[in-house]
Amino acid sequence: MRDAGFSRWPYWRRWFGQRSERAAAKYLRKLGYRILARNVADLRGELDILALDGRTLVVVEVRSTSSTDLERAAASVNYTKQKKLTEATLRYLNRRHLIGKIGVRFDILAVSWPPSAKVPTFWHIPNAFECVGKFQFYS
Repeated sequence: MRDAGFSRWPYWRRWFGQRSERAAAKYLRKLGYRILARNVADLRGELDILALDGRTLVVVEVRSTSSTDLERAAASVNYTKQKKLTEATLRYLNRRHLIGKIGVRFDILAVSWPPSAKVPTFWHIPNAFECVGKFQFYS
């Protein structure tokens, strides 16, 4: 297990990611989502944002970039990342005894924040991918 004071990412990258996640949460609130949690972590993974859209639990993966290429940022959520998100979500639902009791959706929210921009640009992809891996969710 990693020491709580150290991270594999440089401080500026963590700062940029946290700034983008705060902006993403604000953006989702404006769309009518209810933010339940941010940065939900366990020993094997992290979920960026958990939100409610009506009666659906939305797992939002935030991808940020300092360029204007939102498509590349969104495409970085590849099969391996999707599998990790699916497994982390399954563990979260299991801990809270929610499996089979709530609908789940995976969204990607790409955030472009070039150095010269005062506000970011967003690309929200609802229902970006289905569950990936051995164990699928109940519908």
